[in-house]
Parts: sequence; structure tokens; C-alpha cells
Amino acid sequence: MPVRILNQAQVTELLPMEECIGVMETVLRTLASGGAQLPLRAAIAVPGTGGGLFCWMPAQLSDPPALGLKLISVFPSNDGTPLDSHQGVVFLVDPGTGAPLAMMDASSITGIRTAAVSAVATRALAREDASDLAILGSGVQARSHLEAMLAVRKLRRVRVWSPSPERLAGFVRWAKQRLGVAAEAVQDPREAVLGADLICTTTASSNPVLLGEWVADGAHINAVGSSIPTARELDSAAVARTRMFVDRRESAVSEAGDYLIPLREGAITERHILGELGDVLLGKIPGRTGAGDITLFKSLGIAVEDLASAHHVLRKAEARGIGLVTELGGLRHTEAG
Repeated sequence: MPVRILNQAQVTELLPMEECIGVMETVLRTLASGGAQLPLRAAIAVPGTGGGLFCWMPAQLSDPPALGLKLISVFPSNDGTPLDSHQGVVFLVDPGTGAPLAMMDASSITGIRTAAVSAVATRALAREDASDLAILGSGVQARSHLEAMLAVRKLRRVRVWSPSPERLAGFVRWAKQRLGVAAEAVQDPREAVLGADLICTTTASSNPVLLGEWVADGAHINAVGSSIPTARELDSAAVARTRMFVDRRESAVSEAGDYLIPLREGAITERHILGELGDVLLGKIPGRTGAGDITLFKSLGIAVEDLASAHHVLRKAEARGIGLVTELGGLRHTEAG
């Protein structure tokens, strides 16, 4: 069977941010409408890697029609090296026959779709006049989140903090050269956050980098850096002040340290998660109820987002003849006579 293979550069070319934002809004609506099967991700810890994980994330979607999985390794020790901390492939099969259709780079899909979902959340939950952005972190997600925030809000100020001065300087240069944005490098996270009405936490930190006392009334927070129960980017006071929404409730109550640790400490109750972002998009639940609300979108990243992104990339690649097409098994072979 013909299978199309797409590398990192090709996926990036075929999945521009603004298109991905539209794809993510559609898939979150599909999920909230019951049009998806989405088991919890499974992972194994890899000994001797400083917390490295190997994960598999299957899913099935009705809109767009897609079936497959993401295989992804998450190695925090790669930070500061030429290697991405997230590496792997997204594998699509024909939802009607099960025949393999495509394999493509997962690092680029993860980097783009995570920020695109934050853009959907920002458009749904942030104030219309939100324009002062703070980004905590300076890696792949920091860069993609700046691009995503520019797509949904007109920014007048951007402040960025990172624990790595070298990477922070590189981020500032990249923002100016690539996006024409004069990002301000600051010395500590508090300086970045004070007065900001948009906050994106994109770090690999296991301990809080955002404290509740710093967050201004009316702010919106996208928290994307932590995805395991024992790590968090927000302290309990920050989470307790928010109207909290998630990409998927089942994932959040199983995996999100930003929720589970405040819950364990008694700072919040199980009712603190108000719902999924898709429910807000469908009008099932209210998002922001007033200008002074602090809204929080806790993103873990879910396989339906990867599959919808890969489906979009594959359709464009087929139309434009991009990628390596090779044969894999799947045909039934019988002996003649």
C-alpha cells in the first residue's frame, strides 16, 4: 500500500499557524460533541535519561475522519541541545480499511498544534482588548506561542523571561527577525507577568514559575509546559484565583500537576475545573463572565489534536505532491492456481 512520509520541514510548511488554529477549533468541537475516541496516553519511563518518557497516543475522529496514533519521546534532558525535547512520528491509517496512509514528523506537529490550541483558548477566554503578553520560557513552545498570540490578539507589548540568558537572547533576536516583534527580555518571571493580561507558561520547570500574587485581575493564562502529575508551572494560589478550563477533563484529572497538586493541598476542589474548551466553543458552558475574571486554560496536549493536524497536512501534501511515497504491506497475497 502507498504510504506518504513527511519530514519536519515539510510538515512545518504545510501547517501554518493560522490554518492550524482553525483545524484545532474544529477538532475541539468534535471532541466535545462526542465524535472521538480518545484513550488516555500511555507512557514508560526510560531509565538513565533524567526523566525521559516514551509515549503512545491513539485516537479516532469523525470530523475530520481520521484514525491513528502519535508515538512520541519526551526527554527534558535535550533542552539546551540541538535536539528537540519532543521527538517522534504521527501515524495515520485509513479509517475505512485500516490500511497505512502516512507517517510524519511529530515534533513539528506538537510544536504548532499546542500553540494553536492556546490561540483557540485565548480567542474564547481572554478579554477582547488583551494586548500585554508575558511568556515564561524561551524554547520551541515560547516561539510558537508568540506566533499564535499574534494571530488572535493585537499585541502592544511582549515580555519574556527564561532561566537561560543565552536562549532568552536568542528568542529576542528570533522574534525581531522572524516576526518583527520587539520582545523585552526581563530578569525574573515576576517582572514579565506584572500587569500582563495574556500569560503563556511554556517552561520545562517542575516547580511553580508563576505565582498567584503576580497575576492581574482580568488576565488570561495558557499553561502548557507541564504534563505529568508531579510537575506544575503555577502555584496553588494562582490556580485558585482562576476560572479553569482544560482540553480534556479525563486527562487533566489524571495527569495535570497544575490541577492535582493544588487539589491535594486543599487549595481547590474537584469542581474547580469548569469544563473543557470544546464545551465553551459549543456554548455549553460560559467562559469569561466578566472583565475581572482570571481565566486559565490548562493544556496537556491530546491525540485528537495530532491526528487532525496530520490529516490536514496529508490532504495538502497529496494535492501538492509533497513527501516520499513508498510501499508498505497490507495486500493479501495468494498463490496462483
